[in-house]
Amino acid sequence: MTPEEKLQLITENLQEVLNVQIIKDVLQERDLKLYWGTAPTGKPHCGYLIPLIKLLQFLQAGCSVTVLMADLHAFLDNMKAPLELVEYRSEYYERLIKTVLVSLGCPIDRLNFVKGSSYQTTSQYTMDIFKMCNVCTQNDARRAGADVVKQVESPLVSGLIYPLMQALDEHYLDVDAQFGGVDQRKIFVLAEEFLPKIGYKKRAHLMNFLAPGLTPGGKMSSSDANSKIDFLDEPSAVKKKINSAYCSPGEVENNGLLALCEYVFFPVSRLKDPSNPHFRINRPDKWGGPITYTSFEALKDDFAQQKLSPQDLKLGVLENLQTILDPIRNALQEDSSFAELTNRAYPPPPTKEKKPASTEDIASVTDAMKTSNISTE
Repeated sequence: MTPEEKLQLITENLQEVLNVQIIKDVLQERDLKLYWGTAPTGKPHCGYLIPLIKLLQFLQAGCSVTVLMADLHAFLDNMKAPLELVEYRSEYYERLIKTVLVSLGCPIDRLNFVKGSSYQTTSQYTMDIFKMCNVCTQNDARRAGADVVKQVESPLVSGLIYPLMQALDEHYLDVDAQFGGVDQRKIFVLAEEFLPKIGYKKRAHLMNFLAPGLTPGGKMSSSDANSKIDFLDEPSAVKKKINSAYCSPGEVENNGLLALCEYVFFPVSRLKDPSNPHFRINRPDKWGGPITYTSFEALKDDFAQQKLSPQDLKLGVLENLQTILDPIRNALQEDSSFAELTNRAYPPPPTKEKKPASTEDIASVTDAMKTSNISTE
């Protein structure tokens, strides 16, 4: 591939790119080095398919890709994951992500997985945090983390350190660019501004689209069970969620099902067969028979003009998503060690034991009923 072809693939389907000239300059000399970080908090859901598919495209473009398991970030984000669970959740994320990538045909031997705590607790990194604190104001740090760090009435200092660390990770992972969701933009801008102030170079930043949830009004999120589909949801649960997803006729904005088509199904189809990308809907004959789209634009236009009904779109999304999820689900459900890991990473909430009624409790209830003239016979 030429540098221009690599750049086209690297930036395909991204919502925004900052400092693209850095990428162009690097590609004239060598392949790009970049990283994607994920904080192991709630269980990954199908919204993660969007960045994971981009990782495949980066590899196709010859990039050196590092996946950062940001375990300390998970702890710093208002303690979304307590330290005693972070280690297990980091392993859970890594095993799940590897399984998803393998199922999509990704050569994971070309991916480098790094745990943040493996270098973020060193004396040199700590000194660089102090240096960042000495050039970055509270307002800078708070504004940078506003769309990423959980916002509470009385914020912790950890929420200010979070974006400073994410900026420093670019230097310590020795990359040319960082990749993340568009919600990371303010942190990326902070990195571009403040890394040069402590003697480190500016990097490029690549931002992917965030998948809308299945319910109206927000992104697909681990904290909203109705908005997401988990990788390990049973087929019946996936079907129920797709069938109940918000999908108003002709409405294309903030449509989570159309987003899956654009950012997941068509890219996956292109990865499997670049010359014949398509999205098939096995519609019953009485409703017009099967239909195949060879571009997302044609699918979107038909839906906008109401030539394609929400029911037909849901049918196609369900079949295509099940095709992706089946091998992932089968591989992990057959692995007893993964089930054990899941219980350690996401232990079920403790159940309150029901105490048997004491003699005193029974007597007090009986007295109350007598007082109320209720028969105790």
